[in-house]
Amino acid sequence: MTTDGKEAPEQGVRGEVSQDRFVAGQDLTNWKSPAGRTLARGAEKATSLLGPYTALIVTLMVGLAAALSLALVFGEVYESVTEADGVAGLDDPVLAAAKSVRSPALDSATTAYTNIGGTVGMPILALGIMIFLATKRRSWTPVILMLAAGLGSLVITILGKPIFGRARPDMADAIPPYEHSASFPSGHSLNSIVIAGIVAYLIILRLKTVRARVITVLAAGVFAFTMGLSRVYLGHHWLTDVLAAWAIGVAWLALVITAHRLYLTVRTRRHKAVVS
Repeated sequence: MTTDGKEAPEQGVRGEVSQDRFVAGQDLTNWKSPAGRTLARGAEKATSLLGPYTALIVTLMVGLAAALSLALVFGEVYESVTEADGVAGLDDPVLAAAKSVRSPALDSATTAYTNIGGTVGMPILALGIMIFLATKRRSWTPVILMLAAGLGSLVITILGKPIFGRARPDMADAIPPYEHSASFPSGHSLNSIVIAGIVAYLIILRLKTVRARVITVLAAGVFAFTMGLSRVYLGHHWLTDVLAAWAIGVAWLALVITAHRLYLTVRTRRHKAVVS
Protein backbone atom coordinates (compact mmCIF):
# COMPACT_ATOMS: atom_id res chain seq x y z
CA MET A 1 0.00 0.00 0.00
CA THR A 2 2.95 2.32 0.47
CA THR A 3 4.08 1.88 -3.13
CA ASP A 4 0.90 2.72 -5.03
CA GLY A 5 1.79 6.43 -5.24
CA LYS A 6 -1.39 7.56 -3.55
CA GLU A 7 -0.59 7.23 0.14
CA ALA A 8 2.78 8.98 0.00
CA PRO A 9 1.29 12.51 -0.08
CA GLU A 10 -1.05 11.61 2.78
CA GLN A 11 1.84 10.19 4.78
CA GLY A 12 3.71 13.43 4.12
CA VAL A 13 0.80 15.42 5.50
CA ARG A 14 0.66 13.21 8.58
CA GLY A 15 4.36 13.72 9.14
CA GLU A 16 4.00 17.46 8.82
CA VAL A 17 1.08 17.54 11.25
CA SER A 18 2.94 15.43 13.79
CA GLN A 19 5.96 17.74 13.62
CA ASP A 20 3.90 20.92 13.91
CA ARG A 21 1.57 19.66 16.60
CA PHE A 22 3.72 20.18 19.71
CA VAL A 23 5.44 23.40 20.81
CA ALA A 24 7.34 23.44 24.11
CA GLY A 25 5.49 20.30 25.13
CA GLN A 26 2.10 21.87 24.50
CA ASP A 27 -0.30 20.08 22.16
CA LEU A 28 -1.70 22.70 19.76
CA THR A 29 -4.64 20.40 18.98
CA ASN A 30 -5.76 20.31 22.62
CA TRP A 31 -8.41 23.00 23.11
CA LYS A 32 -9.03 23.68 26.78
CA SER A 33 -11.72 26.36 26.50
CA PRO A 34 -15.35 25.70 25.49
CA ALA A 35 -15.01 28.26 22.69
CA GLY A 36 -11.94 26.46 21.35
CA ARG A 37 -13.68 23.11 21.39
CA THR A 38 -16.64 24.62 19.56
CA LEU A 39 -14.31 26.04 16.91
CA ALA A 40 -12.64 22.64 16.52
CA ARG A 41 -15.98 20.92 15.96
CA GLY A 42 -16.94 23.54 13.39
CA ALA A 43 -13.62 23.08 11.60
CA GLU A 44 -14.18 19.30 11.45
CA LYS A 45 -17.56 19.79 9.81
CA ALA A 46 -16.14 22.29 7.32
CA THR A 47 -13.27 19.94 6.46
CA SER A 48 -15.63 17.03 5.84
CA LEU A 49 -17.47 19.18 3.30
CA LEU A 50 -14.65 21.18 1.72
CA GLY A 51 -11.39 19.32 2.35
CA PRO A 52 -8.58 20.37 4.73
CA TYR A 53 -6.88 23.15 2.75
CA THR A 54 -10.14 24.64 1.51
CA ALA A 55 -11.48 24.65 5.05
CA LEU A 56 -8.30 26.36 6.21
CA ILE A 57 -8.68 29.07 3.57
CA VAL A 58 -12.36 29.61 4.45
CA THR A 59 -11.42 29.87 8.13
CA LEU A 60 -8.83 32.49 7.28
CA MET A 61 -11.36 34.47 5.26
CA VAL A 62 -13.76 34.45 8.21
CA GLY A 63 -10.88 35.54 10.42
CA LEU A 64 -10.09 38.40 8.05
CA ALA A 65 -13.67 39.63 8.33
CA ALA A 66 -13.31 39.53 12.11
CA ALA A 67 -9.98 41.40 11.91
CA LEU A 68 -11.53 44.09 9.72
CA SER A 69 -14.34 44.50 12.22
CA LEU A 70 -11.77 44.77 14.99
CA ALA A 71 -9.88 47.42 13.03
CA LEU A 72 -13.06 49.45 12.65
CA VAL A 73 -13.80 49.19 16.36
CA PHE A 74 -10.21 50.15 17.16
CA GLY A 75 -10.53 53.14 14.87
CA GLU A 76 -13.66 54.33 16.67
CA VAL A 77 -11.93 53.98 20.02
CA TYR A 78 -8.92 55.80 18.60
CA GLU A 79 -11.06 58.73 17.46
CA SER A 80 -12.65 58.96 20.90
CA VAL A 81 -9.23 58.97 22.53
CA THR A 82 -8.01 61.63 20.11
CA GLU A 83 -10.95 63.86 20.86
CA ALA A 84 -10.30 63.46 24.58
CA ASP A 85 -6.60 64.26 24.03
CA GLY A 86 -5.61 61.00 25.70
CA VAL A 87 -2.99 58.71 24.18
CA ALA A 88 -2.81 61.02 21.17
CA GLY A 89 -1.29 63.61 23.48
CA LEU A 90 1.93 61.59 23.16
CA ASP A 91 2.17 62.17 19.42
CA ASP A 92 3.65 65.67 19.40
CA PRO A 93 6.17 65.10 22.23
CA VAL A 94 7.38 61.84 20.69
CA LEU A 95 7.80 63.42 17.27
CA ALA A 96 9.69 66.32 18.85
CA ALA A 97 11.97 63.84 20.63
CA ALA A 98 12.62 62.02 17.35
CA LYS A 99 13.51 65.26 15.58
CA SER A 100 15.97 66.15 18.35
CA VAL A 101 18.15 63.08 17.68
CA ARG A 102 18.19 63.23 13.89
CA SER A 103 21.41 63.39 11.91
CA PRO A 104 22.21 62.96 8.21
CA ALA A 105 23.79 59.55 8.75
CA LEU A 106 20.98 58.26 10.97
CA ASP A 107 18.38 59.67 8.58
CA SER A 108 19.89 57.76 5.66
CA ALA A 109 20.23 54.54 7.64
CA THR A 110 16.67 54.72 8.94
CA THR A 111 15.28 55.47 5.48
CA ALA A 112 17.10 52.44 4.06
CA TYR A 113 15.81 50.28 6.90
CA THR A 114 12.20 51.44 6.64
CA ASN A 115 12.24 50.63 2.90
CA ILE A 116 12.51 46.96 3.88
CA GLY A 117 9.00 47.22 5.27
CA GLY A 118 7.63 49.14 2.29
CA THR A 119 5.47 48.14 -0.64
CA VAL A 120 8.47 46.79 -2.54
CA GLY A 121 10.83 45.57 0.15
CA MET A 122 8.37 43.63 2.30
CA PRO A 123 6.78 41.57 -0.52
CA ILE A 124 10.23 40.61 -1.83
CA LEU A 125 11.41 39.64 1.66
CA ALA A 126 8.23 37.71 2.43
CA LEU A 127 8.26 35.91 -0.93
CA GLY A 128 11.86 34.78 -0.45
CA ILE A 129 11.17 33.46 3.06
CA MET A 130 7.95 31.80 1.92
CA ILE A 131 9.66 29.92 -0.91
CA PHE A 132 12.49 28.84 1.40
CA LEU A 133 10.14 27.53 4.11
CA ALA A 134 7.81 25.82 1.64
CA THR A 135 10.75 24.11 -0.10
CA LYS A 136 12.41 23.09 3.14
CA ARG A 137 9.19 21.71 4.63
CA ARG A 138 7.91 20.34 1.28
CA SER A 139 4.52 21.71 2.20
CA TRP A 140 1.95 24.25 1.05
CA THR A 141 1.29 25.33 4.65
CA PRO A 142 3.89 28.17 4.70
CA VAL A 143 2.51 29.44 1.38
CA ILE A 144 -1.08 29.48 2.60
CA LEU A 145 -0.31 31.00 5.99
CA MET A 146 2.11 33.66 4.75
CA LEU A 147 -0.10 34.68 1.85
CA ALA A 148 -3.13 34.85 4.13
CA ALA A 149 -1.27 36.81 6.80
CA GLY A 150 0.33 39.23 4.35
CA LEU A 151 -2.70 39.81 2.14
CA GLY A 152 -4.92 40.19 5.19
CA SER A 153 -2.73 42.90 6.70
CA LEU A 154 -2.59 44.62 3.32
CA VAL A 155 -6.39 44.61 3.01
CA ILE A 156 -6.77 46.01 6.53
CA THR A 157 -4.31 48.79 5.71
CA ILE A 158 -5.88 49.67 2.36
CA LEU A 159 -9.39 49.78 3.77
CA GLY A 160 -8.45 51.44 7.04
CA LYS A 161 -6.63 54.46 5.63
CA PRO A 162 -9.49 56.02 3.62
CA ILE A 163 -12.06 55.20 6.30
CA PHE A 164 -10.29 57.27 8.96
CA GLY A 165 -8.33 59.62 6.70
CA ARG A 166 -6.01 60.89 9.40
CA ALA A 167 -3.42 63.40 8.22
CA ARG A 168 0.26 62.56 8.54
CA PRO A 169 2.69 64.85 10.38
CA ASP A 170 3.52 68.05 8.48
CA MET A 171 6.05 67.60 5.69
CA ALA A 172 8.22 70.18 7.45
CA ASP A 173 8.62 67.61 10.25
CA ALA A 174 9.25 64.65 7.93
CA ILE A 175 12.28 63.30 6.14
CA PRO A 176 11.89 62.73 2.38
CA PRO A 177 10.79 60.89 0.38
CA TYR A 178 7.38 62.11 1.53
CA GLU A 179 4.24 59.99 1.64
CA HIS A 180 0.77 61.30 0.87
CA SER A 181 -1.65 58.53 1.85
CA ALA A 182 -3.63 58.68 5.08
CA SER A 183 -1.70 58.10 8.27
CA PHE A 184 -3.88 55.66 10.22
CA PRO A 185 -2.96 52.84 10.56
CA SER A 186 0.75 52.53 9.78
CA GLY A 187 1.06 49.98 6.97
CA HIS A 188 4.77 49.39 7.59
CA SER A 189 4.11 48.64 11.25
CA LEU A 190 1.12 46.40 10.59
CA ASN A 191 2.73 44.40 7.81
CA SER A 192 6.05 43.98 9.60
CA ILE A 193 4.53 42.60 12.80
CA VAL A 194 2.27 40.23 10.86
CA ILE A 195 4.96 38.90 8.51
CA ALA A 196 7.62 38.68 11.21
CA GLY A 197 5.12 37.01 13.52
CA ILE A 198 3.95 34.35 11.08
CA VAL A 199 7.53 33.57 10.03
CA ALA A 200 8.52 33.21 13.68
CA TYR A 201 5.54 30.92 14.27
CA LEU A 202 6.41 28.67 11.31
CA ILE A 203 10.02 28.45 12.46
CA ILE A 204 9.13 27.81 16.12
CA LEU A 205 6.97 24.85 15.11
CA ARG A 206 10.15 22.98 14.13
CA LEU A 207 12.54 24.21 16.83
CA LYS A 208 13.49 21.83 19.62
CA THR A 209 15.03 24.07 22.28
CA VAL A 210 13.62 26.86 24.43
CA ARG A 211 16.64 29.02 23.68
CA ALA A 212 16.09 28.79 19.93
CA ARG A 213 12.41 29.64 20.32
CA VAL A 214 13.17 32.64 22.54
CA ILE A 215 15.77 33.95 20.10
CA THR A 216 13.30 33.57 17.21
CA VAL A 217 10.56 35.48 19.05
CA LEU A 218 12.99 38.22 20.10
CA ALA A 219 14.30 38.62 16.55
CA ALA A 220 10.76 38.95 15.16
CA GLY A 221 9.81 41.36 17.95
CA VAL A 222 12.86 43.57 17.45
CA PHE A 223 12.22 43.75 13.71
CA ALA A 224 8.58 44.78 14.13
CA PHE A 225 9.36 47.18 16.98
CA THR A 226 12.17 48.99 15.21
CA MET A 227 10.21 49.14 11.95
CA GLY A 228 7.39 50.93 13.75
CA LEU A 229 9.77 53.33 15.50
CA SER A 230 11.43 54.13 12.17
CA ARG A 231 8.11 55.48 10.90
CA VAL A 232 7.86 57.86 13.83
CA TYR A 233 11.52 58.88 13.60
CA LEU A 234 11.12 59.80 9.93
CA GLY A 235 7.99 61.83 10.68
CA HIS A 236 5.89 59.67 8.36
CA HIS A 237 3.49 58.53 11.09
CA TRP A 238 2.27 59.52 14.50
CA LEU A 239 3.07 57.24 17.42
CA THR A 240 -0.60 56.32 17.79
CA ASP A 241 -0.70 55.17 14.15
CA VAL A 242 2.04 52.70 15.00
CA LEU A 243 0.48 51.58 18.29
CA ALA A 244 -2.82 50.94 16.53
CA ALA A 245 -1.09 48.98 13.76
CA TRP A 246 0.72 46.79 16.29
CA ALA A 247 -2.52 46.03 18.14
CA ILE A 248 -4.44 45.20 14.96
CA GLY A 249 -1.51 43.17 13.62
CA VAL A 250 -1.26 41.05 16.77
CA ALA A 251 -5.01 40.37 16.61
CA TRP A 252 -4.86 39.32 12.95
CA LEU A 253 -1.79 37.20 13.60
CA ALA A 254 -3.61 35.43 16.43
CA LEU A 255 -6.50 34.64 14.09
CA VAL A 256 -4.16 33.20 11.45
CA ILE A 257 -2.42 31.02 14.02
CA THR A 258 -5.78 29.89 15.38
CA ALA A 259 -6.82 28.85 11.87
CA HIS A 260 -3.67 26.77 11.55
CA ARG A 261 -4.27 25.16 14.93
CA LEU A 262 -7.75 24.18 13.75
CA TYR A 263 -6.23 22.64 10.63
CA LEU A 264 -3.80 20.61 12.76
CA THR A 265 -6.64 19.54 15.05
CA VAL A 266 -8.81 18.27 12.23
CA ARG A 267 -5.99 16.34 10.57
CA THR A 268 -4.94 14.80 13.88
CA ARG A 269 -8.47 13.69 14.76
CA ARG A 270 -9.09 12.25 11.31
CA HIS A 271 -5.87 10.26 11.52
CA LYS A 272 -6.80 8.92 14.97
CA ALA A 273 -10.24 7.94 13.68
CA VAL A 274 -8.69 6.00 10.77
CA VAL A 275 -6.17 4.25 13.02
CA SER A 276 -8.79 3.27 15.57
